[in-house]
Amino acid sequence: MIQVISVEPMADGWAVWQPAVENPQVFASGAKAEDAARRLGDSLSRTGTTAEIRVYLRDGVLAGRFVCTGWADADGSLAAP
Repeated sequence: MIQVISVEPMADGWAVWQPAVENPQVFASGAKAEDAARRLGDSLSRTGTTAEIRVYLRDGVLAGRFVCTGWADADGSLAAP
């Protein structure tokens, strides 16, 4: 299953949303929010979960999409990067 992480504008900053977490993380800048989303995606991929990061502009347009692929060895055990 792919975990979707969204970076979206808010009135007073930028939010990082993840469905598994009820409340978003809020940041003063889009760059900081995107960095946090990428770190979260990287952490999820290290557990074998694939994450898709979607970054939206203030006007609601999708600005970018990044995929952090969950990886495992052929026997199903987690592989080292």
